Parts: sequence; C-alpha cells; structure tokens
Amino acid sequence: MVLVRHGQSHANVERRLDTRPPGAELTDLGRNQARTFARRSVSAQRPALLAHSEAVRATQTAHEIAGELRLEAYEFEGIHEVQVGDLENRNDDEAITEFETVYQQWHQGNLNVAMPNGESGRDVLDRYLPTITELRLRHLDDDSWHHDIVVVSHGAAIRLVSAVLAGVDSSFALDHHLGNAEAIVLAPITDGRWSCVQWGARIPPFYPEPDVRPVEDALQSADPMG
Repeated sequence: MVLVRHGQSHANVERRLDTRPPGAELTDLGRNQARTFARRSVSAQRPALLAHSEAVRATQTAHEIAGELRLEAYEFEGIHEVQVGDLENRNDDEAITEFETVYQQWHQGNLNVAMPNGESGRDVLDRYLPTITELRLRHLDDDSWHHDIVVVSHGAAIRLVSAVLAGVDSSFALDHHLGNAEAIVLAPITDGRWSCVQWGARIPPFYPEPDVRPVEDALQSADPMG
C-alpha cells in the first residue's frame, strides 16, 4: 500500500494549516509533481487501485495520477488530514508551534491530546484505520491480488498512521517529513500487521533520531504540514 502525500497546494506555498475539506487547490507545480509520481509508479509496478481523500488537493492529485496511468480514481472517507480546529488556515509561528507540540505528543504515545477544538490522535486513527483495513482485507489479503494500492492522502495523517501500523520509531517519524508527492510504502505481513518498506526516499532500517526538534524544524520549514 502506497500512501502518497498530495502535490503542492496553494496553502502549502503560504505555509497555512489548511486541513478542513475541501481546502486549497493544487499549484501548477503540484500537478506536475503528481504526474511525475505516476510515471515513477509505471517504472516500478503499476498500481491497480487508486484512492484519495475528499480534499480538493488530494482529488486533483489522484486525477493527475489517474490520467497518466489510465486508472479510475475513487474517493474514500476518513483519510483526510489531521483536523487542527482553531488553528485552521493560520500560518503564524504560534499556530505552527501549537500544532507541532500536540503532534509530537501523539507520536510519543499520548494520543488523547487534541488540537484546540480539533482532533486528537485517537480521533485520527479511529476514522483513518478502518479504510486502510478495508482496503487490505478486500484486496491485499487476497492471494489473487498482485498489484499495489495507491492512497492519495496528507502528510501529518500519513506519518502518524504509518508509524502506528508499522511500529516505526517515533523520533524517526517526527524527524522525517514527507514532501509533496512523496510516499510511505507499507507491506502487509502476518496477523494483520504491517511492515514499512519505504519512507520517502529512505528504506529500512529506520533508526531512532537522537536529537529531534519537530517544533524548531517546522518553524524553519517552508512546509510545516508535510
């Protein structure tokens, strides 16, 4: 299962915490990123199913991929971005600091902490994981299925879900953001578990990072949501 972050959106350019669907559209660069991702997929292994969240940027990314691969794109519920509540559409340092502080706590095991009037980590997992489980049971666990599933989703949600499902060290997950149109690849293994076989450009083993500073990194980043 290939969990790919959408292409660059106008909100990404403006460093806005744009999480509430439908959200901002893709930039021209974002569309090009989606097509480039699709061409890389063809050279590796052509996917057989293409899913996306309800957000405009994910829908547009999926449609660009679909055009390159000649696939249908299907919208699935529950796989949209972390909902940041009162921080929505803000790009000031205070908002980014609060977002990253809560998000760090989720990766460190405190999933019940919530964004201000937004979601907790538990809320995100409770709506996201059923869709991933459904796709696995319906397709990946079928012995006759021999293709990838591409899910176009969102950076913060993808990193949290992937770290939880595959047991990726929290410091690694916090320190390695996803760029636009970058992906995390999960492979199903026994007893309903998953293995992470790729995280962006990195492959296992994923070692703990000794000096993680997600808040400081986000404040210095041109794209704090990845």
